[in-house]
Amino acid sequence: MNKVIFVLIHVASLLTIWTGFSYTALTICLAMYCIRMFAITAGYHRYFSHRSYKTSRTFQFILALIGSSAAQKGPLWWAASHRHHHKFSDTEHDLHSPGLKGLWWAHIGWVLSNEADEADMTLVRDLKAYPELCLLEKYHYIPPLLIIPMTYLLGWVISSKYPQLGTTPLQILAWGGFFSTVVLYHGTFAINSLAHVIGKRRFKTNDESKNSFLLAIITLGEGWHNNHHRYPGSERQGFYWWELDISHYLLKILEVFGIVWDLRTPPQRIYDEARRSIANT
Repeated sequence: MNKVIFVLIHVASLLTIWTGFSYTALTICLAMYCIRMFAITAGYHRYFSHRSYKTSRTFQFILALIGSSAAQKGPLWWAASHRHHHKFSDTEHDLHSPGLKGLWWAHIGWVLSNEADEADMTLVRDLKAYPELCLLEKYHYIPPLLIIPMTYLLGWVISSKYPQLGTTPLQILAWGGFFSTVVLYHGTFAINSLAHVIGKRRFKTNDESKNSFLLAIITLGEGWHNNHHRYPGSERQGFYWWELDISHYLLKILEVFGIVWDLRTPPQRIYDEARRSIANT
């Protein structure tokens, strides 16, 4: 089912050619991309995979629900796969190491392989304690499918109320539903592939992780991958003020309103190590 959905979404994104372009469609596409990318970076990755901050059970489920609408399986599979990646990063047991298995495999090949069908759920016993997350995991394909009628309905409302914008329901579906999901796929996958190939290394880690400003832009802050692999427990992945980390900024805003709390940061010894690394170059 997942491979079929993955392929069909890519094919369906070609509807953007037929439906044409409008700034309204592009705006909705960007909004759908950013909202779900935040749910992946701040939710699936920093919260479910690394537990780098705390939140309520309600907001935990909201993050899981929006994240699952990105069509990247459920939060338990995603977190288990990612924890496995950190355990075996850039070794023969890593599912997506570009250095050992090639860039294509690291980016998309592993997703389409049978190797990715199952994940070691013993790695996420903490998440399995929540019945609502287990239920969402079981029916993880429903939220992305619901994106189809939701974006079509949104397009119908916009075209009915604001015909001067020159859009159609099918155009909003094509751009906001399908194309945004495809771009989201490859933005996320770029961390698995390109973040181990391009960029600079501040820390000497046991893998090939690198820091990339470009990847940080398209993934709301995940591009500081070498930082992350050196201290994965930190919610903040841009360790310095000049390292753009939009997911971190948004989480700080949510912290002000008490929605999230106990955001973990790198200890001083990590910054001392970074300073010594710069001095030795």
